[in-house]
Amino acid sequence: MLSIIQAAGWPIWPLIMCSIAALALVIERFVSLRPFKVAPPKLLDEAIAVSRQGLPSHDVVNQLEANSALGEVLASGMRAMNLNPRCSEDELRSTMEGTGRKVAHRLERYLPAIATIASAAPLLGLLGTVIGMIEIFGSQGGGVGGSGANPAQLAQGISIALYNTAFGLIVAIPALIFWRYFRARVDGYLLTLELSAERMARHLISLRISR
Repeated sequence: MLSIIQAAGWPIWPLIMCSIAALALVIERFVSLRPFKVAPPKLLDEAIAVSRQGLPSHDVVNQLEANSALGEVLASGMRAMNLNPRCSEDELRSTMEGTGRKVAHRLERYLPAIATIASAAPLLGLLGTVIGMIEIFGSQGGGVGGSGANPAQLAQGISIALYNTAFGLIVAIPALIFWRYFRARVDGYLLTLELSAERMARHLISLRISR
């Protein structure tokens, strides 16, 4: 590996940094976007069951908020009803939507960075290719007496061009795949949060009416 890096020349270092950054971001997103941290499957049913006989205490609401991203959205609706039992349906939905937007922003964190790496890596590889071509053309006048090609410089130019092109694609392709995967995963979570918030809002409104 070290010999490849040496053969690729200095243009490969930005690509290596991009690959390290992409790996760190992908691992972070895998950890942060686990289902139990975002939208546990039975949380909505449990929250509705707990509040079926009336709004739960502040401690229960705080526990729900700390449970997950979905719990944070559901808890915002309960807290709004606790603070103002006469709040309108529009106010309740507005509160939950505001919390949902904050959660959505947190779920989408670092996805633009992964997309940027996926877009920039091929360009960095192309830059290395251009630099390698410059090395190749520079070798044409480097022979003895100013004529002929310099074989060592020619080989160096070819190495820079090919290695950087390949490494740029090696970094970009997985980054693009993971970006699309996480984008689809976040979109699925956001749909779940939206539907769950709508169901909880209807439940809280019906609870207020029954009281």
